[in-house]
Amino acid sequence: ASAFQVAPALRPGSLAKHALSLRPQQQVAAPSFHRAVTTSPQTVGPQTVVAAASNGTMTPRQMEEWIYSFNKIIIDTVYDIICFLYPVTGGKRDFARFYVLETVARVPYFAYLSVMHLRETFGERDPKLGERMRTHYAEADNELHHLLIMESLGGNSSIIDRSVAQAMAFGYYWYVTGVYAISEPAAYHLSELIENHAYDTYNKYLTEHEEMLKSMPVPDIARKYYIEDNPFLFDLFCTVKDRDEEGNFSQRRPKLETLYDVFVNVRDDEKEHWKTLCNLVQYNDMQGVENKNVVSTQPKPPEFPAAPP
Repeated sequence: ASAFQVAPALRPGSLAKHALSLRPQQQVAAPSFHRAVTTSPQTVGPQTVVAAASNGTMTPRQMEEWIYSFNKIIIDTVYDIICFLYPVTGGKRDFARFYVLETVARVPYFAYLSVMHLRETFGERDPKLGERMRTHYAEADNELHHLLIMESLGGNSSIIDRSVAQAMAFGYYWYVTGVYAISEPAAYHLSELIENHAYDTYNKYLTEHEEMLKSMPVPDIARKYYIEDNPFLFDLFCTVKDRDEEGNFSQRRPKLETLYDVFVNVRDDEKEHWKTLCNLVQYNDMQGVENKNVVSTQPKPPEFPAAPP
C-alpha cells in the first residue's frame, strides 16, 4: 500500500454553507477542531500506527484479521482481473482500462447512499448521517467525472469493454450494499483498498507515460469540471486538506494545460477519497486525524492465550 502524506479539512457541513460564495483565490479560515488531537507512535506489526488522544487515548480501529484478509482478496482479485484484461501499453487501449476501473470504483458510494436513504426512511436522524450522505454524493459525482473523462478519450468505445465494466459494477454494487448494511467499517475498508490501487495505478501511469500525456490536449469535460463549474461539490468531497503557512485551509484549484495535468488531478482525487475512507474506518469520523497522521488501516495482531500461572 502507498504511504500517503495527507492533511486536515473543514467539516463538509461547514464548508457547504460557504462554498458557493468562494472564489478560487479565496481561502477558508481554519476553524477549531471538534476534538483536541495529539499524536504518539504505536508500533503494530511492520508499520507504525499513530495514536490520537481525545480526552484520553484513542487508537485507530484495526480490522479483524479475517475481514482484512478477505477484503484484500476480493479487491486484489478484481484489480488483477482488470490488469489481465487491460494491460498498460501506452496506447489508446489504456483508456479502456481506466474506464473499467472508474466504473467499478464509483459503485460503493451508490451502495452507501442506498443503505443510508433506507435508514433515513425508517426514521434514523443521526446528524452524521446527512453529512456523510452529502459527502458520499460529492465523491460519486467526482468519480462520475473521472468516468466521463475516460469516455471522452474513447475508453468506452467497445461494447465488450462496456459490458465487462457494467457486469463487474452491478455485482459489486449488491455486494457492497450487503456489507455496508452489516458493517460500515468493513465496507469502507473495501473502498480504501480500491482507492489505494487507483492512486498507485494513476501514479505509475503518469511516471511511465509523461511525454505522451503532455502531448495531448485537455478534454472539454475535464476543463468544465475542474475549472468552469461551481466548485461546491468538488470542495465537499475533499474532507482532509492542507494548511498554508498561516494555518488556513487552502482550496485546491487545479491548473490544466495538457492531459498530463488532468491525470495528475484524477490521481490526487483518488488520494482525497483514500484519506476520507481511512478516517471513517479507523475513527468513524471523516476528519478523524490530521494530514500527517492518516495511514492505511491495519489488521489486528493475533491474540495468544495467556500462559497458565
